[in-house]
Amino acid sequence: MIVNYMAPLILLLAILAASIKILKEYERGVIFFLGRFQVVKGPGLIIVVPGIQTMERVDLRVVTMDVPPQDVISRDNVTVHVSAVVYFRVVDAERAIIQVEDYYVATSQLAQTTLRSVLGQHDLDEMLSERDKMNADIQNLLDEQTASWGIKVTNVEIKHIDLDESMVRAIARQAEAERERRAKVIHAEGELQASQKLLDAAQVIAQNPQALQLRYLQTLSDISTENSSTVIFPIPIEMLNAFSKPIRSPNESE
Repeated sequence: MIVNYMAPLILLLAILAASIKILKEYERGVIFFLGRFQVVKGPGLIIVVPGIQTMERVDLRVVTMDVPPQDVISRDNVTVHVSAVVYFRVVDAERAIIQVEDYYVATSQLAQTTLRSVLGQHDLDEMLSERDKMNADIQNLLDEQTASWGIKVTNVEIKHIDLDESMVRAIARQAEAERERRAKVIHAEGELQASQKLLDAAQVIAQNPQALQLRYLQTLSDISTENSSTVIFPIPIEMLNAFSKPIRSPNESE
């Protein structure tokens, strides 16, 4: 008799154990009743009737997905190897299970094609200098296309943009030429400013002859401080003019 009662009890306990499901705080369970969607449950303890109901677990945490390196041809026909990372999470567990077979694989494939499409519309210089803008463009496109799957793309970051060795050398030469150009421009601007200052000084001296005498004295002071065996003594033009005038005797009438 005891054996006869034990078999149904064991069967009942097995069915009860199979029926009890525990979902964590970040999990949701999509319940199907005889193959039809019934309800989304969780977190906590839920009961699923075996054979009649089935459950699919969905993780609501942010997923970090690496996008494999992609060969991208830029708008100026430069081939680069680009890798990125996508952050997304499930916001609607029902649609994530019903609308797409495997939302992780689908999002990964969509991210790869979107990455190639967006970067292919930009030049190499834009890829290297406007990375934030391209991240935002890729994120917006992914978010629009995955919204029907119950997926929210929170962020996209381009990790690496790798160039061929020949292109790296070409960029280095371009950067060096740009630095030389800037140096020449700065030097020319300095010469222009110096010539303008000299012109202003010449105009001041022309209007005030005393300034020329002060400059002459300053030059003598500078020469006297130098350890030179030969000193060139400049004579102002005004002094030469004074010597060139004829000397009159006191008896001559003025």
